[in-house]
Amino acid sequence: MLPYNPRVAKLIEIHPTDPQPRHVATAVRIIRSGGLIAYPTDSSYAFGCHIGDKKAIDRIRRIRRTDKKHNFTLVCADLSEISLYARVDNWAYRLVKALTPGPYTFILPATRQVPKMLQNPKRRTIGLRVPEHPVVYAMLEALGEPIMSSTLTLPGDDMPLTDALDIDDRIGNQIELILDAGPTGLEPTTVLDLSSGTVEVLRVGRGDVSQFT
Repeated sequence: MLPYNPRVAKLIEIHPTDPQPRHVATAVRIIRSGGLIAYPTDSSYAFGCHIGDKKAIDRIRRIRRTDKKHNFTLVCADLSEISLYARVDNWAYRLVKALTPGPYTFILPATRQVPKMLQNPKRRTIGLRVPEHPVVYAMLEALGEPIMSSTLTLPGDDMPLTDALDIDDRIGNQIELILDAGPTGLEPTTVLDLSSGTVEVLRVGRGDVSQFT
């Protein structure tokens, strides 16, 4: 595991639609080694780290100043990965399939594959998403498993950060890598809770919710 040493993060410019394999490999190596990265998604930038890495989780909580109730999201490559980490009824599967890839996070009952520290402590649920972004897909393909993720929203901010240079200015001394693929959108994901047999909109973000209201 990488020791935590505050320093200047490595900022790499990565092509937003045709990411360079060497840059993808660098990100994957850092994730596997216990490092913390900032990376672009189809909504905003996000923190990313290795699944179940307690030290990385604690670092994200310190940076964001959140408590242990803060929910993390597993960013998955496709529906087959979602079904490995969540129990998905037929109706929920059809909905998730229709909305992925895209800017939605789905709250679903967690399977035993999900570390307990990532689950909602009372409801045993987990957030999952399949972003529509070439950089994310390339990382997931190289990593071979989901990325544990959290929206890159900092204390005092109402919206997540959308520009790599701003991220570097504000927290570049607290993480190992920033992948700069240019500015992203201003909105976070839309969060849909599917864990109780119906659709509950927990957060309205970039994803359209008109069909659920």
